[in-house]
Amino acid sequence: MPEEAFWSEATDPHGVQPGERTAPQAAVTEAPASGERPQERPEPQRQAEPAKRKRDPYLDNVKFILIALVPIGHSLVPTLAADSARAAYIFIYVFHMPLFVVISGYLSRNFWNSNAKTNKLVDTFLVPYVIVEVGYAALRFSLGQKWSLTIIDPAWLNWYLLALLFWRLSTPVWKRMKYPVPVAIAIYLFAGFSQISGDFSMDRFFGLLPFFVIGLVLQPEHFEMLNRRWVKIVSVFVVLAAAAVAIFIAPMAKLGPFYYKSSYQDLGLSWYMGLGLRIGLLVCALAMCAAVLALVPRKETWYTDLGTRTLYCYLLHGIPVLIAKEMGWLEFPWLYGPLGVLAISTSCFALAIILCLPETRTVFKWVLEPRLVWLYRRPSRS
Repeated sequence: MPEEAFWSEATDPHGVQPGERTAPQAAVTEAPASGERPQERPEPQRQAEPAKRKRDPYLDNVKFILIALVPIGHSLVPTLAADSARAAYIFIYVFHMPLFVVISGYLSRNFWNSNAKTNKLVDTFLVPYVIVEVGYAALRFSLGQKWSLTIIDPAWLNWYLLALLFWRLSTPVWKRMKYPVPVAIAIYLFAGFSQISGDFSMDRFFGLLPFFVIGLVLQPEHFEMLNRRWVKIVSVFVVLAAAAVAIFIAPMAKLGPFYYKSSYQDLGLSWYMGLGLRIGLLVCALAMCAAVLALVPRKETWYTDLGTRTLYCYLLHGIPVLIAKEMGWLEFPWLYGPLGVLAISTSCFALAIILCLPETRTVFKWVLEPRLVWLYRRPSRS
């Protein structure tokens, strides 16, 4: 069964790789001499089948925590007039999509090593992308909005499928470079001089490119470096400091920079201020990414299994969130404050749990994880 579009443990180098499978050899019998009775050789015992590659609970824990933040961030939008909601929104958006991309890059390191993984570019990117685009256009129309369907301009949350598709297509280029991270950062900084269109998610492709490339060059030992006690202690202070800064800047900060896509001109910044802002955001995002990775539990938890089905939460949470926005359920006066942030966050966390359940996958698997084996040629046997 094809795995999740943007986080596939089939490409997870953190897990235990299976050994080479060798077909058992047939027993060999020597031809008997005349008049002699044929001598039977005992059939060699078959080698034990290698165990299936074990999933890494740590990465699944990270994936669920990140995916739970996505509906929370989207649901806070109607209440952003309140400083508390705005502070929570800024805190989430500084790091949750960058870390999303870092993990996706890390799990894309071996993506081109087999035909099956290459086929997923269609199975778990293009086909679900078109289905979700049409589905959300129909939902908006049913809620009284004008019918709008532009496949090249991804709607709302669907931008990530296209951006990740192009990041993965560019993976062989980054793998051949001597210094991929500095090159990616340079492209990220200079992209701010151009007003890049949102068609095919190109604005996000360049805006979050360094995080994907950093994920590509990460090794398992880098994650182990974050598992030290002093790193965890420092990480607690980093998270608390980020929360304090978010609260402090919430009343005055513009939200555009936190989407990692707007040009310096669109943000109303001079070129040097724009460069400084992008560098500052990159540093803050990487610091928060490292802190969160250090603090996430390494062992199996109650939500580890939920982290194996994050695709469903990502693509389906927009339905209840969009309905709630259109019906005005997120605009009650009491939601504009700390109590509202808590209520929205708790509700969305529960929604994330429901959408990551195996029952949800059973219902929607045929749409979001289609089996298109009939579409591909079988690899030739040499």
